Amino acid sequence: MTNLSNATHGYHPVTLKNLADTPQWSRLSPEQRQGIRTVAQVYPFRTNRYLMDELIDWDAVPDDPIFRLTFPQPEMLSPRELSRLAGAMAQDDKRALKREVEEIRRSLNPHPAGQLTHNQAMLEDEPLPGLQHKYDQTVLFFPSQAQTCHAYCTFCFRWAQFVGMPGLKIASKEVEHLSAYLKAHTEVSDVLITGGDPMFMGAPALARCLEPLLEPELEHVRNIRIGTKSVSYWPMRYFSDPDADQVLALFEQVVAAGKHLALMAHFDHPRELEAPAAREAIRRIRSTGAVVRVQAPLLRHINDDARLWARLWRGAVEQGAVPYYMFVARDTGAQEYFQVTLHRAWRLFRQAMESVSGLARTVRGPSMSAHPGKVRLLGLSKLGGRRVFVLDYLQARSAELVGRPFFARFDPEAVWFDELKPASPDDEPFFPDLDDGLKLAAGS
Repeated sequence: MTNLSNATHGYHPVTLKNLADTPQWSRLSPEQRQGIRTVAQVYPFRTNRYLMDELIDWDAVPDDPIFRLTFPQPEMLSPRELSRLAGAMAQDDKRALKREVEEIRRSLNPHPAGQLTHNQAMLEDEPLPGLQHKYDQTVLFFPSQAQTCHAYCTFCFRWAQFVGMPGLKIASKEVEHLSAYLKAHTEVSDVLITGGDPMFMGAPALARCLEPLLEPELEHVRNIRIGTKSVSYWPMRYFSDPDADQVLALFEQVVAAGKHLALMAHFDHPRELEAPAAREAIRRIRSTGAVVRVQAPLLRHINDDARLWARLWRGAVEQGAVPYYMFVARDTGAQEYFQVTLHRAWRLFRQAMESVSGLARTVRGPSMSAHPGKVRLLGLSKLGGRRVFVLDYLQARSAELVGRPFFARFDPEAVWFDELKPASPDDEPFFPDLDDGLKLAAGS
């Protein structure tokens, strides 16, 4: 690993086309290289030299967590899928390869939780591409220039944004649509600019997204969030990129306008947070008045260790960032490779919370962004002599469900909300059938 002064080189993306030109490629076995090439036909692959030089411990590959986090692994596909892809590649049959890839991708639940079917924002009965409105208070905006990242996470539930298949990409070229929608929806207090990664955009493009939100007509928009992995995957974005000072000045402008600006920073492993470049990035971001909130999914092979989560949360507090969410890996893409049972997720969360102070206990989790809402697993209990999961909604399509504990039958093998069953008839309203319309809890 090199020091901070050596980590300020310009951004150099690494893709399948130039991966063989990196010195680390020769350290992999022929079988490992072939596995990466094959799986990357399905899952988008992109990394950069900072990540390869500074974050991956190549002496620990293939078990290194950052390597697994960014390089596609053969176990992410079934043996049959691997064989079919490898056969098409060996024969250089581009049509067959494309057909096999698209078939696999469409089987991977590319847009979970109703992103395309239930979350679409509408204005005067017209859909607004690139806008989603699932919860009353929050609108998601997907600027078209943000639909890539400095590097791609292998677990990413946004993978469908990057693969170029028709009908899968959510994006908007019209920030005017966002402004018009917000003016018509004064219940919205929060805008989340997401992607991909909005911090991949240059300062002028980012300003075109943020500055309209500061208009007097949008006084009801109080909180602006930017979902980003850049603080860990390309922290130089905030101190040595050519427009880094412009970006920070833009943050200051947002804060000076009276808005709460939060960078929803994804740190999947404490090593990312502890890097000197990430520390400098967080320091500079916080100097603008913006808040850094730390969140990540719980991932087998990457961070399924309570000690790592405690270390991550303590490190965040130490740097003035706010531990925010532990997510359950979404039911899309390579979920089977990364999944942790809900029972184990809760145990890991509890164990991590036991070893941190109150300042780090701002974390909420384990949380599932499921179809009806954001479901938190509170723990285990007994109901009528039977073991049950205790849950609540942190957010829901039906606001009446938020914050009300409910119960599901204990299932030691369950990994996602739709595998759970109500523990009693009283709990059925918390498991809404969204195709038939949301059922509200009796007496609400």
